[in-house]
This record gives sequence, C-alpha cells and structure tokens, in this order.
Amino acid sequence: MADYDYDVLVIGSGPGGYVAAIRAAQLGLKTACADGRATLGGTCLNVGCIPSKAMLHASEYFDAAANGMMAKMGIDVTPKLNLPAMHAQRIDAVKGLTGGIEFLFKKNKVDWLKGYAAFTGKDSVEIAGKTYRAKNIIIATGSSVTPLPGVDVDNDKQIIVDSTGALELAKVPDHMVVIGGGVIGLELGSVWRRLGAKVTCVEFLDQILPGMDADIRKDANRIFKKQGIEFKLKTKVTGAAVKGKKAVLTLEPAAGGDAETLEADVVLVSIGRRPNTDGLALDKAGLSVNARGQIETGHDFGTQVPGIWAIGDVIPGPMLAHKAEDEGIACAENIAGQTGIVNHDVIPSVVYTWPEIAGVGLTEEQARERAQSPEGIKVGKFPMAGNSRAKTNHEPDGFVKIIADAKTDRVLGVWCIASVAGTMIAQAAQAMEFGATSEDIAYTCHAHPTHSEAIKEAAMAVTGKPIHV
Repeated sequence: MADYDYDVLVIGSGPGGYVAAIRAAQLGLKTACADGRATLGGTCLNVGCIPSKAMLHASEYFDAAANGMMAKMGIDVTPKLNLPAMHAQRIDAVKGLTGGIEFLFKKNKVDWLKGYAAFTGKDSVEIAGKTYRAKNIIIATGSSVTPLPGVDVDNDKQIIVDSTGALELAKVPDHMVVIGGGVIGLELGSVWRRLGAKVTCVEFLDQILPGMDADIRKDANRIFKKQGIEFKLKTKVTGAAVKGKKAVLTLEPAAGGDAETLEADVVLVSIGRRPNTDGLALDKAGLSVNARGQIETGHDFGTQVPGIWAIGDVIPGPMLAHKAEDEGIACAENIAGQTGIVNHDVIPSVVYTWPEIAGVGLTEEQARERAQSPEGIKVGKFPMAGNSRAKTNHEPDGFVKIIADAKTDRVLGVWCIASVAGTMIAQAAQAMEFGATSEDIAYTCHAHPTHSEAIKEAAMAVTGKPIHV
C-alpha cells in the first residue's frame, strides 16, 4: 500500500457502487467511494427508484379512494389531495435511505471522497482537485436520461421535464404527454393519472413495454387504457415548442406521413437512458467505449485495462438497480481473489404500476427462436381472475405465464401481471437459478390464499392440468 491510497476506489455511489464499496471493505480491502452528489445513493435513491415508488404508493391510496374501490369494500371517503404533503413523504423516504448508506459507509470504514472523479492515469483519478491512486478502480457511474432531438428539457419550468422533473411537479397538470411507452414513462404517467391528470402516451413502436413478452405487452396496454391512459402508438415526436405555460408537440406517424400537433401542460421525456461515461477521461486510463457508449468487460467485470473494473449501467445488459448491486458484490469478490458470479440469464424486471408487471428469463418469442430441441417449448397460463386472493381483493386483472422447454421441462421464462407481481417474480427467479422444471413448481405446496398460487397453477397449466380455470 505504500504506493497506493486505496486497494479499491469506486467511482459512483449508486446501487452498484455503494454495494461494491461495502463488500470490498467487508473483505478487508481499504476502500473509498467517490461521488459528487450532496447525498449518496446515485440516481436510484435520490431521483429514481425510491422517490418514484414513494409517489406510486401514495397515489395508489388516493386513486383507490377516488375511483370507488374503497367504497366497494365498505369504506366511504372523499379524498382531498395534499400534494405538498405527498412530496414531503417522498423526500423523507429519500433522506432516510441515503442517510442509511452514509451510516453503512462509516460502519464499514469506507471513505466517501466528495466530488466527481476523472482518470489521470491507469491507476489514478482526480477528485475535487486532489489526485488519488488505487490498486483497483471500479467504474459505477450509472446512467442518465437519453435526450430526444428537438425536445429540450427544462425541469425548472416544469413544462418539458425528464423523470427527475416529473417527480417534483408543483401541481397536477390538466394534460400530461409521456414520450415513450417504457417502464419509467408508464410508472410516472400512472402517478399523475391517478392524481387527476389526463395522460397521453406517445410510443414510436407498435406496442408499449419493449423487450417484454408479447402477451404481457398486449394485456398491459388493455389495462392501462381501461384506467384512462390514452396511447398513440407507431408515432414519433419530431419537435416541441413552449408557448406560454403550454407545450406544443409535433407528431408524425413512425412510418412517415402527415404531421399533427398535440398540446400539453407537461411533457415527460422518457425514451430511455444512456451510460454516464462522459467526463471520466477514460482515454487517460487507456479505456474506450462501444457504439452504445458502454464499457466492455469480461465475466469477472474486468476491463481491457488490468486493475480497472466496471459494473451496472455503464456495461452491457439491462439498466436495473438490482443487476448493478449483484455485479458490485461479484466484482468486489473477484478483486479479493474470490469467485464472484452473476447469472445474467436470471435478472428479473418489474414495472411498478397498478397492477405490477414482472418477468424473468426468456419471452415466449425468444424461447421459440432459441429452442434447443425439435419439441420446442411448452407454455402454461393462469388468469389472476381465477386466483382466490386476487378475487377477494378485487384485483382480477392480469395473469401468470410460464415458458418451459418441451423436452426437459426446465423453466425458461416467467411473466406476470398482478398487484404484487414484483414480489411474486422472486420465486420464479429462484426456481430458475436452481434449474427448476415446471413440475418442480407445480408440486411445491403454496400457501392459501395467496397471489403466488397463480404461479403454481401456471406451472400446472404447462402440462395441461390447472385446477381453477
């Protein structure tokens, strides 16, 4: 250590970075984490996953009272929105969790180097005017909103905003237009729809939720339409102008055609995210990025430069907090001489709308394309309307779908729409990690009455023997 300030220096304190730093310290390595935000936790804890879930949860209660769901259960209430209080509980949730990371850093003796890091060499970075050398450097800088040409975001004006701005609107807009039918747009659009806004979603593709199973995408579209979200599919936004306190969007058919205009009080730009690699001076460390701006790594998360590692949104793969966390742990263990592994074939994804949408593994389309045997695949589906707990809770929408190899019966993918789909998918992911067959799930006793019984029934449906449908 005579030549180095640290064994491990992590750049970025998001879910991947702070977890990597804590795990490295637990393994006995002298560790620091560099981040220039006022609080730790990166995008996820400060302006992403956590605050959006706080608003989703609160707005679900408001919607249940406003749409008659509570009245159906014998609870007569007339809700009154207190938006400042709703924002306050969001801010409180963020404060508690980001402060918790700072506590964990102190507990595990991780140094927080306050400032943004840039490489000055293969084993050195500059942070707030000071140079630090480290034997190992982990790049965990996450991602940021992808800009849309012709549509300029200005969160301060609260007219054309990104996901950060959409969390902080001072009032409920009369009409919100969401550009992009992916996870972030649907979640934040759902928040403001529940609170009283008219919401229109403009999506370039012919269906929402790209990358998810086709049945899921189709049913989700139906459910969101029923809730009041309007969709303009196969449509592109070519420009936006702010006129007074309104935004006027110019739209065209994705395949080409006549333009039209659409007026909105708030426009949310949510067409995806891009890796945060600008400003790191990667060239000074001998690193480069691929065509998507990502840093390529090996299975151990090492880059082309020995001693420099990368995890999370800056490397290929889904941009998900839990994927980054697992990679952070595995990377730290590899640095410490252990064997850290992440199974990227079993990374669950969740959309925290109502109902929730979740999936893990292959879609039916992917499974058919990649079938390893002439027999192909088997598919079992079970509707949530047939699940006793969902029915009792007045939650009939959705289904569970299990895709298995026709020859081996091994589970290849699980997809579901249910009020607690994000929790249910953990069982499926664990089963797939252990190489389970659909029969393994079908013959596992599930507690009654629970939503998870729908997974059992879908597994039974793979071999044509569900009970409650």
